[in-house]
Amino acid sequence: MAVDLTKNKMKKCICNPLFDLTGKVAIVTGASRGLGLAMALGLAQQGANIVITDVLSTAKVIKKVEALGVKALGLKVDVTNPKHIDAMVKKVVGKFKKIDILINNAGVYYPTPIKDLEEKEWDKLIAINLKGTLMCARTVGKQMIKQKKGSIVNIASVAGLMAFAQSAAYNVSKAGIIMLTKTLAAEWAPHGIRVNAICPGVFVTDMTKGLLKDKGFQNMIKASVPLQRSGTPDELAGAAVYLASDAASYTTGHALVVDGGWTTHL
Repeated sequence: MAVDLTKNKMKKCICNPLFDLTGKVAIVTGASRGLGLAMALGLAQQGANIVITDVLSTAKVIKKVEALGVKALGLKVDVTNPKHIDAMVKKVVGKFKKIDILINNAGVYYPTPIKDLEEKEWDKLIAINLKGTLMCARTVGKQMIKQKKGSIVNIASVAGLMAFAQSAAYNVSKAGIIMLTKTLAAEWAPHGIRVNAICPGVFVTDMTKGLLKDKGFQNMIKASVPLQRSGTPDELAGAAVYLASDAASYTTGHALVVDGGWTTHL
């Protein structure tokens, strides 16, 4: 059974030194709720100090992170705004003197048939999901290059590996994140920077709650996903901790699928 990492009663627990993030500084974008929140708490549980960024309020997340005995910093950041990203890096380096981990999680999803897809909708989704990931990685990466060390984890999706109907912009953005991940990994390995991606399947979040209420979608999950259910946000935290930590010291350019087995068969 998965542990609910969003509960304040959770205590810091470091069981294996390979996963020890004590003293590390991690930025998690889009961390006010859902997958971002769970990953932020998962990293904090292993000892990392957490920078929570979002366009939404981060106050509640800060309290949850600090309850684990680590430091937290909340910043309002629009990942489509280069000035916000530059300011984020300056504030984090000013406070913590370094950035060890970046989790590029900020993203949006809204299904639209291609025949009804307007240019402005395409541009907005690509700007947040793909361009935002690029710009955050680029700016944080410059600091990591100075440090000669760092780990970046980009949140892609199984939608970047196989097409979902009525989701053209989302599919393309996530496929782009996977290729961006591989390109960054190839370019930045000489600087001691590892870059990996996580490809989640369907998880229970605010973004998917509409889909998950649909009986047809529920039946599809039961029929197509070997584990016969959707994932919960805390079930993604372990993947983020692994890729961010020294446990993955020889892993870069990888897209780790966490989908209950959905993509194992036709």
